[in-house]
Amino acid sequence: MAPRVGLTTERLTQAAATLADEVGFDQVTVSELARRFDVKVASLYSHVRNSHDLKTRIALLALEELADRAADALAGRAGKDALVALANVYRDYAREHPGRYAAAQFRLDPETAAASAGVRHARMTRALLRGYDLDEPDQTHAVRLLGSVFHGYVSIEMGGGFSHSTPDTEETWSRVLDALDALLRTWPPAS
Repeated sequence: MAPRVGLTTERLTQAAATLADEVGFDQVTVSELARRFDVKVASLYSHVRNSHDLKTRIALLALEELADRAADALAGRAGKDALVALANVYRDYAREHPGRYAAAQFRLDPETAAASAGVRHARMTRALLRGYDLDEPDQTHAVRLLGSVFHGYVSIEMGGGFSHSTPDTEETWSRVLDALDALLRTWPPAS
Protein backbone atom coordinates (compact mmCIF):
# COMPACT_ATOMS: atom_id res chain seq x y z
CA MET A 1 0.00 0.00 0.00
CA ALA A 2 1.38 3.40 -0.94
CA PRO A 3 1.67 5.91 1.88
CA ARG A 4 -0.98 8.64 1.92
CA VAL A 5 0.27 11.89 0.42
CA GLY A 6 1.32 14.33 3.15
CA LEU A 7 1.65 11.72 5.85
CA THR A 8 5.17 11.13 7.07
CA THR A 9 6.49 9.44 10.16
CA GLU A 10 7.79 12.80 11.41
CA ARG A 11 4.47 14.56 10.84
CA LEU A 12 2.59 11.75 12.57
CA THR A 13 5.03 11.80 15.50
CA GLN A 14 4.62 15.56 15.92
CA ALA A 15 0.84 15.24 15.74
CA ALA A 16 0.91 12.38 18.25
CA ALA A 17 3.05 14.48 20.60
CA THR A 18 0.53 17.30 20.35
CA LEU A 19 -2.24 14.79 20.99
CA ALA A 20 -0.36 13.54 24.07
CA ASP A 21 -0.21 17.09 25.42
CA GLU A 22 -3.95 17.50 24.85
CA VAL A 23 -5.37 14.18 26.06
CA GLY A 24 -2.52 12.55 27.99
CA PHE A 25 0.25 10.27 26.84
CA ASP A 26 -1.58 7.12 27.94
CA GLN A 27 -4.51 8.00 25.68
CA VAL A 28 -2.45 8.18 22.49
CA THR A 29 -3.23 5.37 20.05
CA VAL A 30 -2.83 4.83 16.34
CA SER A 31 -6.66 4.82 16.11
CA GLU A 32 -6.95 8.22 17.77
CA LEU A 33 -4.20 9.61 15.54
CA ALA A 34 -5.99 8.25 12.44
CA ARG A 35 -9.14 10.09 13.56
CA ARG A 36 -7.13 13.31 13.80
CA PHE A 37 -6.01 12.93 10.19
CA ASP A 38 -9.40 11.64 9.06
CA VAL A 39 -7.83 8.51 7.59
CA LYS A 40 -8.22 4.81 8.16
CA VAL A 41 -5.93 3.25 10.74
CA ALA A 42 -4.40 1.06 8.02
CA SER A 43 -3.13 4.25 6.32
CA LEU A 44 -0.80 4.87 9.24
CA TYR A 45 0.78 1.43 9.37
CA SER A 46 3.24 2.26 6.62
CA HIS A 47 4.62 4.91 9.02
CA VAL A 48 4.21 3.38 12.50
CA ARG A 49 3.95 -0.30 13.41
CA ASN A 50 1.53 0.02 16.34
CA SER A 51 0.68 2.17 19.36
CA HIS A 52 3.82 1.08 21.21
CA ASP A 53 5.97 2.17 18.26
CA LEU A 54 4.09 5.48 18.17
CA LYS A 55 4.63 6.03 21.89
CA THR A 56 8.31 5.19 21.52
CA ARG A 57 8.59 7.82 18.79
CA ILE A 58 6.89 10.41 21.03
CA ALA A 59 9.30 9.50 23.85
CA LEU A 60 12.31 9.92 21.57
CA LEU A 61 11.00 13.29 20.37
CA ALA A 62 10.42 14.45 23.95
CA LEU A 63 13.88 13.33 25.07
CA GLU A 64 15.42 15.19 22.12
CA GLU A 65 13.45 18.37 22.84
CA LEU A 66 14.37 18.23 26.51
CA ALA A 67 18.04 17.62 25.75
CA ASP A 68 18.13 20.56 23.34
CA ARG A 69 16.53 22.83 25.93
CA ALA A 70 18.86 21.60 28.64
CA ALA A 71 21.93 22.15 26.48
CA ASP A 72 20.84 25.71 25.74
CA ALA A 73 20.06 26.40 29.41
CA LEU A 74 23.33 24.95 30.70
CA ALA A 75 25.61 26.72 28.23
CA GLY A 76 28.11 28.81 30.19
CA ARG A 77 26.66 27.92 33.59
CA ALA A 78 28.19 26.01 36.48
CA GLY A 79 27.40 25.09 40.06
CA LYS A 80 24.09 26.25 41.47
CA ASP A 81 23.29 28.31 38.34
CA ALA A 82 23.54 25.14 36.25
CA LEU A 83 21.53 23.13 38.76
CA VAL A 84 18.70 25.67 38.77
CA ALA A 85 18.78 25.98 34.97
CA LEU A 86 18.50 22.23 34.47
CA ALA A 87 15.76 21.85 37.07
CA ASN A 88 13.75 24.64 35.47
CA VAL A 89 14.08 23.07 32.03
CA TYR A 90 12.35 19.92 33.29
CA ARG A 91 9.69 21.80 35.23
CA ASP A 92 8.93 24.26 32.42
CA TYR A 93 8.80 21.51 29.81
CA ALA A 94 6.37 19.50 31.96
CA ARG A 95 4.12 22.53 32.31
CA GLU A 96 4.21 23.35 28.59
CA HIS A 97 4.06 19.77 27.31
CA PRO A 98 2.55 17.47 29.95
CA GLY A 99 2.00 14.59 27.53
CA ARG A 100 5.48 14.81 26.08
CA TYR A 101 6.94 15.05 29.56
CA ALA A 102 5.11 11.83 30.48
CA ALA A 103 6.45 10.30 27.26
CA ALA A 104 10.00 11.13 28.33
CA GLN A 105 9.47 8.66 31.21
CA PHE A 106 8.36 5.87 28.84
CA ARG A 107 10.43 2.73 29.25
CA LEU A 108 12.53 2.16 26.16
CA ASP A 109 14.23 -1.08 25.23
CA PRO A 110 17.98 -0.98 26.00
CA GLU A 111 19.09 -0.52 22.39
CA THR A 112 16.64 2.32 21.74
CA ALA A 113 17.52 3.97 25.05
CA ALA A 114 21.25 3.80 24.29
CA ALA A 115 20.67 5.57 20.97
CA SER A 116 18.28 8.17 22.42
CA ALA A 117 18.85 11.69 23.72
CA GLY A 118 18.53 10.22 27.20
CA VAL A 119 22.29 9.64 26.97
CA ARG A 120 22.75 13.40 26.45
CA HIS A 121 20.66 14.07 29.58
CA ALA A 122 22.93 11.85 31.66
CA ARG A 123 26.08 13.47 30.21
CA MET A 124 24.76 16.98 30.91
CA THR A 125 23.79 16.08 34.46
CA ARG A 126 27.23 14.57 35.05
CA ALA A 127 28.84 17.69 33.60
CA LEU A 128 26.78 19.83 35.98
CA LEU A 129 27.96 17.66 38.88
CA ARG A 130 31.63 18.26 38.05
CA GLY A 131 31.10 21.64 39.67
CA TYR A 132 30.36 19.80 42.92
CA ASP A 133 33.50 17.63 42.91
CA LEU A 134 31.78 14.25 43.21
CA ASP A 135 33.56 11.03 42.30
CA GLU A 136 31.99 7.70 41.42
CA PRO A 137 29.84 6.10 42.69
CA ASP A 138 28.60 9.28 44.39
CA GLN A 139 28.17 10.98 41.03
CA THR A 140 25.75 8.25 39.93
CA HIS A 141 23.91 8.52 43.25
CA ALA A 142 23.62 12.28 42.70
CA VAL A 143 22.34 11.87 39.12
CA ARG A 144 19.62 9.55 40.44
CA LEU A 145 18.80 11.93 43.29
CA LEU A 146 18.39 14.91 40.96
CA GLY A 147 16.23 12.94 38.56
CA SER A 148 14.08 11.68 41.41
CA VAL A 149 13.62 15.11 42.97
CA PHE A 150 12.93 16.90 39.68
CA HIS A 151 10.50 14.27 38.44
CA GLY A 152 8.88 13.74 41.82
CA TYR A 153 8.28 17.41 42.47
CA VAL A 154 7.01 18.07 38.96
CA SER A 155 4.72 15.03 39.03
CA ILE A 156 3.16 15.96 42.36
CA GLU A 157 2.83 19.59 41.34
CA MET A 158 1.25 18.69 37.97
CA GLY A 159 -1.17 16.38 39.76
CA GLY A 160 -2.32 19.26 41.96
CA GLY A 161 -0.78 17.83 45.12
CA PHE A 162 0.64 21.15 46.29
CA SER A 163 -2.21 23.41 45.17
CA HIS A 164 -4.18 23.33 48.41
CA SER A 165 -1.53 24.53 50.82
CA THR A 166 0.92 27.32 51.50
CA PRO A 167 3.62 28.39 50.89
CA ASP A 168 3.43 28.92 47.16
CA THR A 169 4.99 26.17 45.03
CA GLU A 170 7.45 28.69 43.53
CA GLU A 171 8.85 29.35 46.98
CA THR A 172 9.08 25.64 47.74
CA TRP A 173 10.76 24.92 44.38
CA SER A 174 13.37 27.58 45.11
CA ARG A 175 14.01 26.16 48.60
CA VAL A 176 14.26 22.61 47.22
CA LEU A 177 16.93 23.77 44.75
CA ASP A 178 18.77 25.60 47.55
CA ALA A 179 18.71 22.38 49.58
CA LEU A 180 19.95 20.29 46.66
CA ASP A 181 22.80 22.73 46.07
CA ALA A 182 23.78 22.59 49.75
CA LEU A 183 23.62 18.79 49.75
CA LEU A 184 25.72 18.49 46.60
CA ARG A 185 28.36 20.85 48.05
CA THR A 186 28.56 18.81 51.27
CA TRP A 187 27.87 15.29 49.96
CA PRO A 188 28.16 12.83 52.85
CA PRO A 189 30.94 10.25 52.75
CA ALA A 190 30.01 6.60 52.25
CA SER A 191 29.30 4.82 55.50
